[in-house]
Amino acid sequence: MRPGRRSAPGRHGPPGWGRSEGFGEELLGALLDQGHEVPPHLLGVLIAEAVGRLGGRETSVFLLDYGQVWLVPLPLAGLTAGDPQPIEDSDAGRAFQAVRRVEVPRADGVRVYLPLQDGGDQVGIMAVTLDRVVEDDRRLLRRIAALVADTLMAKHGYTDLFFRARRSEPMSVAAEIQWALLPPLAMSTPRISLAGVLEPAYDVAGDSFDYALNGDLLHVTMVDAMGHGLDAATMATVAIGAYRHARRISVGLAEIYAFMDRAVAEQFGPDHFVTAQMMRLDTATGRFQWVNAGHPAPLLIRGHRVVRRLRGPTTLPVGFGGREPLVSELDLDRGDRIMCFTDGLVEEHLAGGVEFGEEQLIRWVDRVERTAQQVPAVARSLSHALRLARGGITTDDASLLLLEWRGPG
Repeated sequence: MRPGRRSAPGRHGPPGWGRSEGFGEELLGALLDQGHEVPPHLLGVLIAEAVGRLGGRETSVFLLDYGQVWLVPLPLAGLTAGDPQPIEDSDAGRAFQAVRRVEVPRADGVRVYLPLQDGGDQVGIMAVTLDRVVEDDRRLLRRIAALVADTLMAKHGYTDLFFRARRSEPMSVAAEIQWALLPPLAMSTPRISLAGVLEPAYDVAGDSFDYALNGDLLHVTMVDAMGHGLDAATMATVAIGAYRHARRISVGLAEIYAFMDRAVAEQFGPDHFVTAQMMRLDTATGRFQWVNAGHPAPLLIRGHRVVRRLRGPTTLPVGFGGREPLVSELDLDRGDRIMCFTDGLVEEHLAGGVEFGEEQLIRWVDRVERTAQQVPAVARSLSHALRLARGGITTDDASLLLLEWRGPG
């Protein structure tokens, strides 16, 4: 038995406890007790020690890069760095996309890849090597991975180590502002799943989105501020700030629009604007409501294909002082998905001056949806496929947000 793997009698606890309960309580308790106070740069040592007590070695943590193309190693003491792993063509990527454990036999044992999830947000992957893997190991590794994900998210707010690790190229100041403004890229509950992509990840300026789940109500917005660079990033920040303020005082969608409109107009004057989509979903009933302020119409995806554009009354973009908007409504079916996007996704001009267009967008949505992947994987795959279909050209922000209602259960 490998050193560090405990086998002393009596460690299992009460009769009937497996190693994942008696020994597991002790192991996970140590992680909980120390994890809250260990400084971020020593977190890898704590993780490696916990895995080592299971007989594991070569412990690695991979984080999702900002472009959502690579899983990049977290270079902390105690962890094995390794090379970046492509999401589309690696064992780590398979575990990440399927959100499930992947075990790969090797000459020296078994390499195990475990998803790191926090509230549905896909943080990355933890990888460990063991001589062999039994069910108790799987159960304990799953619980360790859950604690590691929670700890990474908790420490994310007061260190730059994780930000640096996730970058595969330089980031503009405007993009820095937008990424700091964002909620987690993905969120999942038994009733809903949501995921967003900002493109171009390292130079995005005016695109942003926000959401909050308050009881049964999911609140979502997507915004696109005019212009480029810091001016657009600043406008988007004000718009999202006004949206959060209005949402948190529990006003309706029309009133939320008014708050955002006043904030942008007062701060930037009459020649500046932000297009926006403000939405609300009752997760218990599937009742979906939205207000469109000069934004492209969302797409309704049913049975893994686009069945209609959610057109309806629109008002002027935020900042132009439009009249009180009318709220559109729709009853979703279980499994329906709503896709929102910014105009940069369809207005890009290809070689020969032809615009990419909504019809081509819909064809690509249908093609990717047929894979029947989970929402984060579809959002990521669709964004990458669309960029390739545009010839790799992204002269304007081209972001998307995908929401699925799973039903009331």
